[in-house]
Amino acid sequence: MDSPLRSFASLYSTTFLMVLAAGLLTTYLGLRLTTMEVPQIWIGGMMSAYYIGLVFGSKVGHKLIAQVGHIRAFVACAGVVTASALGHALIDNLTVWIVLRLAVGMGMMCQYMVLESWLNEQAETNQRGTVFASYMIVSYLGLMAGQGAISLYPDLGLEPLLLIAICFSLCIVPIAITRRIHPEPLTPAPLQMGHYWKRAPQALTTIALGSMIVGCFYGLAPSYATAIGIDPEHVALYMSCTIFAGLLAQWPMGKLSDIISRSLLIRINCTLLGFIVLIISIVPFHSVYSLILTGLFGILAFTLYPLATALANSRVDQHERVGLSATILVTFGIGASIGPLVASGLMQVMGDQMLYGFMAICSFTLLARLMWINLRQKAEQTITADYVMAGGDMVSSPLAASFDPRVDVDMVNEQMIHPAEDAFDITPDSDNEELDSSNTQTDDTADASPANANTVSNEQVEHKILDDEDVDNEIGGR
Repeated sequence: MDSPLRSFASLYSTTFLMVLAAGLLTTYLGLRLTTMEVPQIWIGGMMSAYYIGLVFGSKVGHKLIAQVGHIRAFVACAGVVTASALGHALIDNLTVWIVLRLAVGMGMMCQYMVLESWLNEQAETNQRGTVFASYMIVSYLGLMAGQGAISLYPDLGLEPLLLIAICFSLCIVPIAITRRIHPEPLTPAPLQMGHYWKRAPQALTTIALGSMIVGCFYGLAPSYATAIGIDPEHVALYMSCTIFAGLLAQWPMGKLSDIISRSLLIRINCTLLGFIVLIISIVPFHSVYSLILTGLFGILAFTLYPLATALANSRVDQHERVGLSATILVTFGIGASIGPLVASGLMQVMGDQMLYGFMAICSFTLLARLMWINLRQKAEQTITADYVMAGGDMVSSPLAASFDPRVDVDMVNEQMIHPAEDAFDITPDSDNEELDSSNTQTDDTADASPANANTVSNEQVEHKILDDEDVDNEIGGR
């Protein structure tokens, strides 16, 4: 059996080139807008537009792949993304740049869907974990390469955009000439976000607020680093150090989550992350200490998403995981689009340090929310454990015996028609005389025909019901 790296070499090569170009474009735009002295709110809006495009691209991508197939959809979206990247070199209008950024997000979401659905369908069951672990490693390496490439062009001219366009164009080649069998067209899954939020509230809350933190870092950290006086070469080092630390933390954190409760591990993660970003926002920049702090930030921030995803998948059944994946992606996209907007507004009003100040607010808010949800779930479990099932009126009634196949129905009917003397606490003598006469009548007709017997029995039942009603009326009257 071939190794996953050899079996999916074309898809991994495509992923590396695509993510390299995307990471380089994000960092380039952040630095370029900062040098243009654009207000922070525009920078945040530019980065939010990308994640909004990811959200809408999930719907467009499903339809496009279903209509034309995986490779054609990938090639078409790669062309749109390449043209949008080059469009930043032709037009300096910020409104147009936001539209171009939105187009890049929609196109790249379709490309991600092609790659991940292809890997998911054709990966062997015993190699699926290795296949997707390799996919994540290649993605992180592409991000790091994109951050490092910006240091080659400190003047931030048109050269980075040309390199971005080259990488987006070349990523078509491996997937276009692959010899692998094409996957089946995608089938859109219904999106029931409310249902999954009820099933996994802690996990989806973590994804929502954690995506705000990650979106703020990718979109605004280059601008923040430039604003505090770091040159582009060290900005690339700052970003690469954070991403590399997050990459190294994936496997140990995954093993730790198999030993410790994931919900508890996420709360510990949030607590440590809150203090780390609070320290970064207060302490001035240092060439050594700041790299250590941002490395710790990467370890904690970039492991929130996989921990929350694992927790969410443990809360649903197998047939619900497709809908859960769609809910996770939409939740991540919404959170990552809101975070840069809010953080950029705070940075514009209160200073650049509010980037990490906002991350601290998100971390402690997430911690408080998770603790509240955990306490509520424990209370609900206690109530459920104290609940004792009680029988209904039918179970308590003697009529329930007639539904048991082990019981003789004729015997039950006989007992219901001829109750024991102590079955009713009847005091009037007139009522006792009527019951005696009824018993005498039954004895006289014991040798009658079956039809007559049935008639007599029905009359006796009606007579008995009337007697019971008289007793009830008499007791009610008293």
